Amino acid sequence: METRLAVMSIIVKSKDSVQAINEILHESSDYIIGRMGIPYKERDISLISVALDAPQDEISAISGKIGNLDNVEVKTVYA
Repeated sequence: METRLAVMSIIVKSKDSVQAINEILHESSDYIIGRMGIPYKERDISLISVALDAPQDEISAISGKIGNLDNVEVKTVYA
């Protein structure tokens, strides 16, 4: 199956969503090249970047699951 490279940017506006995001990313760990999380205490948010090499459908599914969480914004850029 053909895969695509993508970078997913996630803005977490509430710490209540962090565990759910981590569970979704853990379920998809086979496709994750790397990830970086940055807590931004001055604004009380967290920024997460995730690099993926996965089928298009899988990337869309991950993004959709994360995007459906409360107080979370996600955007994906494809190579």
